Amino acid sequence: MQIMPVMLMPSIARFMTVDPVTIDHASTLAVARRLMQAHKIRHLPVITDGRLAGVVSERELHLLEQVARLDPETVRVEQAMTPNPFVVTADMALDEIAEIMAEHKYGSVVVLGRGGVEGIFTMADACRALTTILRQTVDDTP
Repeated sequence: MQIMPVMLMPSIARFMTVDPVTIDHASTLAVARRLMQAHKIRHLPVITDGRLAGVVSERELHLLEQVARLDPETVRVEQAMTPNPFVVTADMALDEIAEIMAEHKYGSVVVLGRGGVEGIFTMADACRALTTILRQTVDDTP
C-alpha cells in the first residue's frame, strides 16, 4: 500500500502580490495606463480617502479608450472602475479563493487587512500557485 503525503492548503498570503500598486479615484485613465505599463500589471485597486473604492483593469481601460472612444486624459478612474470589488483576507485558503474566482470569472481579488490594501491576488498569481503546488506534488511522489 502506497501512502500519499498530506498537503495542507496554503493561504493566498503565500502567493498574492504584496503591497500592490494602487491609484487614486480622481486620477485619469491615462495615469492608470502608464502605471500598468510601468509595473507590467493588469489590475489596479482604486483608493478614495485612503479606502478601497474599486478596481480598474487593463480590459476596462481598453474598452473605454478603444470602443467607447473616451479621452484617457480627461476621464477619471472612478468612472471606469468596478466598484465594490471582491475582497478577501490574507489567511483565506487558496482553493477557496481560486474556486470563487473561477466561478465568477474574477480576474483579481483584493486582499484587505487592518491597514487597508495588503495585496492583490490575480489570475497570474493563481497560475504561479498552481505551478508551485504541482511541482511540490511531483517532487513528493515516491
